Amino acid sequence: MTDLLSGTDTATDAETPAATYADRSGERHPLPDLDADARVRADDRAHVFHSWSAQALIDPLPVAAGEGSTFWDYQGNAYLDFSSQLVNLNLGHQHPDLVAAIQQQAGRLATIQPSMASDVRGELARRIVEVAPGDLDKVFFTNGGADANEYAVRLARAVTGRRKVLSMYRSYHGGTATAISLTGDPRRWANEPSDGSVAHFLGPYPYRSSFHADTPEQETERALAHLEQVITLEGASTIAAVIIETVVGTNGVLVPPPGYLQGVRELCDRYGIVYIADEVMVGFGRIGEWFAVNHFGVTPDLITFAKGVNSGYVPLGGVVISQRIASHFDTVAFQGGLTYSGHPLACAAGVATFEVFERDGILERVRDLGSRVVEPRLREIAAAHPSVGEVRGLGLFWAIELVRDRATREPLVPFNASGADAAPMAEVAGACKRAGVWPFTHFNRMHVAPPLVIAEEELRRGLDVIDEALAIADRYVVG
Repeated sequence: MTDLLSGTDTATDAETPAATYADRSGERHPLPDLDADARVRADDRAHVFHSWSAQALIDPLPVAAGEGSTFWDYQGNAYLDFSSQLVNLNLGHQHPDLVAAIQQQAGRLATIQPSMASDVRGELARRIVEVAPGDLDKVFFTNGGADANEYAVRLARAVTGRRKVLSMYRSYHGGTATAISLTGDPRRWANEPSDGSVAHFLGPYPYRSSFHADTPEQETERALAHLEQVITLEGASTIAAVIIETVVGTNGVLVPPPGYLQGVRELCDRYGIVYIADEVMVGFGRIGEWFAVNHFGVTPDLITFAKGVNSGYVPLGGVVISQRIASHFDTVAFQGGLTYSGHPLACAAGVATFEVFERDGILERVRDLGSRVVEPRLREIAAAHPSVGEVRGLGLFWAIELVRDRATREPLVPFNASGADAAPMAEVAGACKRAGVWPFTHFNRMHVAPPLVIAEEELRRGLDVIDEALAIADRYVVG
């Protein structure tokens, strides 16, 4: 990395951080800036209430600037963003095309109510449906992923006249009322009861099969049999929808085994159930496809999206709607709406995202980097570290599952560990940060989810840092 005090370059150009940052007035300041660091920390700790946190036990990092795949704190430390923030910064920090699109739109028309027509809103909707599968040709815009899932469920319930929704235990669908009920992971627990018309089922997870499967094919067959049994026991005539993350995200980067999603589609057709594909995290290039369902050759009834549609530069999400469901509301009013639905600034960044993807071949480079760089390097890492039980993923979305014992597959830390129980993962993450890589960890896994514009040398450097950090995890191996 670059010594920001002396300006001496100690690494490659791809690793060189910016030496200044802009404040709220646009004035630029050199890094480090310890006075600014102290001000940001003081305001945050005194007045900001943070999500999913015990407020007195956290110490959020003040971030001064970002560019491409790197961001900096006010002390001048540079971090390679290996989590794309919350797996949303697909085109990286401060992409000039997205920034320019927002600036130009703000100078022309900063906002307009959703009941009026907007050129950028209409263009973005058209571009989205052009890359969606099948007959999904309408878009309802939301402010993010949680309310996209809320509205997808509302659409399914209105069309079917049913109430119940099925979702996986290993899932996250958002923090609003129905979305947190759909969520399977422990973030749901403290928020119950909420939407009482949600039931959960076990999805496929070959490495830790709940169905005692020996092959991916067995996992598919048995997981589908389990889902059908849940449908039967819950009452098919009561079920409006099944919602599935096409590739399960935070809860494991679980790639569905061959035939599973096709089987879900067939079950939904058989029982008149709406199939909702949650692509909030994996849509817009994360695995090298506009929508991940395209990789698996399946067409859902609804697709939810957010994050990568404009890299989160301005909050935006939505639901892509099939003709069958959209036509239900041709003469019947849809009972839903949001003040900022399809906000022009957000949509302008979305249109620019499509232009960048097409001009720079983003989907192709994601598939190339995933297969040529990430997968073989992670296979090497797995072979070298006894703490690695499995690596899995697609494109630029991978998980490294850490264990204490490869034979028993005992996780490195317990499920939903905190405090001292979570210390081994915290130590691994800390080693990555000290080496200039900001990691994404969850339970006993380290995820690889860098910006899709990451330079190859940056990607290799980040994987090398993870390789070195896993020596810490190896110390806890007992098998």
